[in-house]
Amino acid sequence: MDTAAQEFAAFLNEWTTDPCGAKDVLLRFRDLLAGIEGVSLSYRCRPGVSYSIRATGKAQSKRELFVLVDVVDDDPASRWLSVCFYADLITDPEEKGDWVPEGLFGEDANCFNYDESDPAMEAYIAERLRESAAAACTDGAR
Repeated sequence: MDTAAQEFAAFLNEWTTDPCGAKDVLLRFRDLLAGIEGVSLSYRCRPGVSYSIRATGKAQSKRELFVLVDVVDDDPASRWLSVCFYADLITDPEEKGDWVPEGLFGEDANCFNYDESDPAMEAYIAERLRESAAAACTDGAR
């Protein structure tokens, strides 16, 4: 396990206050991504700002990831998730995401917040994870 992965694991072990259940959702998202053939995960830890899971697909050549799953850490007593995708890799049929022009490494993004316990939102984001992973692991990636 590399240093960032170890730091991320330590963060998870220390995360005990979780009013919206974001930690369990994060773990389910991580497991979903890790279970998709051709997807690799990396971690970036910025204490006080965010802890990130970055997923990359085997067909990607120009982008370093296809989704950024951030634990927003500005208030450790009330952490939440921001899940951002390149806008051209997903659909948002229910328009639940926030359109962020040039919001992901200078490219247009669609970001979804998980900031309250909401199984329907979790399922909606999980579907976007599967959709973006499929694009990143086939010819749909850039």
